[in-house]
Amino acid sequence: MMISPDGRPPAAPAPATLRVAALQMVSTPRVDENLRAAAALIDEAVAQGAELLALPEYFAIMGMTDADKLRLRESDGSGPIQDFLAASAREHAVWLIGGSLPLLAGSPDKVLNSALVYDPQGRRVARYDKIHLFGFQQGSERYDESTTIEAGRQPAAFVTPFGRVGLSICYDLRFPELYRAIGVTDLLVVPAAFTETTGRAHWEILLRARAIENQCYVLAVAQGGRHENGRETHGNSMLIDPWGTILDRKQKGPGIVIGDLARNRLDEVRASLPALAHRVM
Repeated sequence: MMISPDGRPPAAPAPATLRVAALQMVSTPRVDENLRAAAALIDEAVAQGAELLALPEYFAIMGMTDADKLRLRESDGSGPIQDFLAASAREHAVWLIGGSLPLLAGSPDKVLNSALVYDPQGRRVARYDKIHLFGFQQGSERYDESTTIEAGRQPAAFVTPFGRVGLSICYDLRFPELYRAIGVTDLLVVPAAFTETTGRAHWEILLRARAIENQCYVLAVAQGGRHENGRETHGNSMLIDPWGTILDRKQKGPGIVIGDLARNRLDEVRASLPALAHRVM
């Protein structure tokens, strides 16, 4: 074995591919039930060779009211939802992204809506608190996340052997400046619970735009169906390549989107149309 000048063995070459999976759910108000459903999807994706897996926004609870999140919020680093994520990543030796769960916030009557990332040893390596809070009103359909959620402040990313991964959550998708602030990435992960109304109109367009303008893969993992609280989420989880091509998708219901990220595809797109290199702002 060759030894580097400082006496250490050379670093292993970066893998040419990474198999990723989006685990679409239709979550209920019951955490235990949702964690069992998530575990089954994780098992299924791992059986198909997935190495990085993502769960949707609100995977652990889609409450009957927005306030349900408050009674189930966890302290950062401690709680049954976080224990489940760490144990699942460690058991299967995979990268696991918990799309969002409620964490204690600075305000006693709000939560942080946080995505947590665990490495194949079950260690937490990243946390992202949702920055942009959804507000929408059309007829009788009305949402205002700011009533129960405290906005995050910092973009977040983490590094795998394959490359750099940026984090965002749902409504963040509408703000391209966030992805510029994250910096150059090889994969953007977007856990979401888009409404059927807004999702039908904008979800795919926005996802493909983020992939094209950032010349990276996008893994979008959604809630997808009719929930017990009456809300209908759009679903349509998908994996998109750096050219904006949809590689796999799942329209409705629980299930898996799976595919391979390829280093040579990233290099090909960035070399043929070097938009990242041409940025001046």
